[in-house]
Amino acid sequence: MSLTETLLASLPIYGLPLLAGVIFISCLGAPLPGSIVMMLMGAFAAAGDFTLWAVLAVALGAAVGGDQMGYLIGQTGGRRLVEWLAANPARKAALDRAEQQMAARGAAAVFLTRWLLSPLGPYLNLLAGAARFSWLRFTLAGIAGEGVWVGVYTGLGATFSDNVTQIAEISGNVSGLIVTGGLAVYLGLKIVTILRRSR
Repeated sequence: MSLTETLLASLPIYGLPLLAGVIFISCLGAPLPGSIVMMLMGAFAAAGDFTLWAVLAVALGAAVGGDQMGYLIGQTGGRRLVEWLAANPARKAALDRAEQQMAARGAAAVFLTRWLLSPLGPYLNLLAGAARFSWLRFTLAGIAGEGVWVGVYTGLGATFSDNVTQIAEISGNVSGLIVTGGLAVYLGLKIVTILRRSR
């Protein structure tokens, strides 16, 4: 049984504490199925096993807490941690993308990487802390973005509780497609820029 299957099987037993742990750790960059866990908890809430407001509050609090921890780690560990992460080519690509988003869009980048470009979120948290980006702007944008993430996935689970596993598969594929497409466009533009400079 995989880690994801173990977590999902444990969810009815451990409920809100497990939800909080998965969401908090996933916001630090661990590959845990945060969105799927929220959908299942939404489905359990629709079935009456948990109250929906408690699921929403716990998920939002854990997500914001994970973001704040990432920001604090970036602030205290700073550039050395970023340089260590960049030693891995896959992480370096995500870090570069997050850094460009932060430089170009600031608070909007924080907001978007909570839900639309969520795989970049943990890297952006570290970079925001390392760059001493305004904590207040980071926090407000983070709360707004996490509110969208939590509301959408928990709401999907509650609304479509009979078909939650199919929705989880589709949403995972769409999220991956958005990030992959974004990286492909970015790399394509980089290549075009390099080719133009070489002429």
